Amino acid sequence: MKIFTSNQIHELDKYTIEHEPISSLDLMERAAKVLTHAMMGVWSVSTPVVVFAGPGNNGGDALAVARMLAEQGYRVSAYLFNISGHLSPDCATNKKRLKECKRIHEFIEVTQEFDPPVLEKDMLVIDGLFGSGINKPLAGGFASLVKYVNASPSQVASIDVPSGLMTEDNTYNVRANTIRATRTFTLQQPKLSFLFAENQYFIGQLHVLDIRLSQEGINKIDAQYTITEEDDIRERLLKRSPFAHKGLMGNALLIAGSFCMAGAAILATKACLRAGAGKVTINSPKRNIPILQTAVPEAVVQMGSEETIFAEAVETEDFQALGIGPGLGQSEQTAIALISQLRRTQCPIVADADALNILGNHRAWMQQLPKGIILTPHPKELDRMEGHSADSYERLTKARNLAERIKGYVIVKGRYTAICMSDGHILFNPTGNAGMATAGSGDVLTGIITGLLARGYKQQDACIVGVYLHGLAGDLAANDLGEESLTASDIIQYLPKAFKQLSE
Repeated sequence: MKIFTSNQIHELDKYTIEHEPISSLDLMERAAKVLTHAMMGVWSVSTPVVVFAGPGNNGGDALAVARMLAEQGYRVSAYLFNISGHLSPDCATNKKRLKECKRIHEFIEVTQEFDPPVLEKDMLVIDGLFGSGINKPLAGGFASLVKYVNASPSQVASIDVPSGLMTEDNTYNVRANTIRATRTFTLQQPKLSFLFAENQYFIGQLHVLDIRLSQEGINKIDAQYTITEEDDIRERLLKRSPFAHKGLMGNALLIAGSFCMAGAAILATKACLRAGAGKVTINSPKRNIPILQTAVPEAVVQMGSEETIFAEAVETEDFQALGIGPGLGQSEQTAIALISQLRRTQCPIVADADALNILGNHRAWMQQLPKGIILTPHPKELDRMEGHSADSYERLTKARNLAERIKGYVIVKGRYTAICMSDGHILFNPTGNAGMATAGSGDVLTGIITGLLARGYKQQDACIVGVYLHGLAGDLAANDLGEESLTASDIIQYLPKAFKQLSE
């Protein structure tokens, strides 16, 4: 699913109007019918409704919804804010239609002073002040109205976008001047800002409503952002030959686990095996060897040169993929061995955890990373590499720039894990849940992607499939076990079910 910018949303609306063809007013009416139906599915006819409409097309949507709810028997009071004395043409038409509606309880056009209605707990406020076209923080009377609504006990339904929230970059926005919705009813597709953690506070429960915008237009517009769908994964899955043997299924090398961090190595190794690699070798310090041989008997254990740390790069010519970093430690000896390993390795590489922290402490080394490398940072690890970010949008921009700069892949882990490609495109992953916020989850992801690379997946496909599988396994585990008690080992245990679901 493509995610469009505010300019592209306007472009898609225009394309639909020109090519369906349909008038902009009729398209607004169609959207309002879908919005009304969705709201009626949540709030009963006994709920008093207060509608706040702005002077643009978002306000036109709100006025049309007010009319339709009134016609269905809801007690609706509507307020149209026309401070500048200028309404969009479709908003003006819907104002006229609403005034002609005999079942509307109250309609007030605000041009100067505004005496706000009392907002009670049992009421629904419909926010139609400003939509996706806003490009600066709300101020003045509109900011005061937003604060008044947010301070009320009423439930709030925002049309398309909570008023005050911008569709992409909110770095310099004023959070206090943004509507805090109970539910957001967005049109056609989610907006980019909806995928950022700090904005969930404003969005509430999200409803994505299909208003039948032109599919041809959607296909033609080149979106920089995409949400991965299950069909995207199915078409990328490699099928195993009936005559396969382990030599054809790939040999993966994992360099992980300093002394007392053998668990990270175990999790990554088990996940790598579950991802389908024919053979997995784990390189770890000498003191970890008995633990690894006991915990993962299927793996080949390669003893490091030192007792407690990774201190010397190893040959990789016999391997199809390398995963490095989980539990590795950050000693200076390990750091030197890491950059040496990265520079000499010829097969695809996944770098995670301490490998990223070392790079963050030696930023000049970033220029030496091999082309096509896959970095899998969580937000704090990315901040260490690229500097602190004020919000998710700034962090995503830095991750995209990093991927382009190193000609590799940067996977920023989170609720909607972002896969940043070297060509500037970003794919968001929809699978996964809050139960996966647990130690070792990232080590499992490293193992999965490394296993897929060894299995024969190209870097881009390994990133996309690996992240989706990781989240899907977590969802299946949470469905059976609940989120609260989920562990990284559970994700590994449910990987077979994830593969099976995708292959059926």
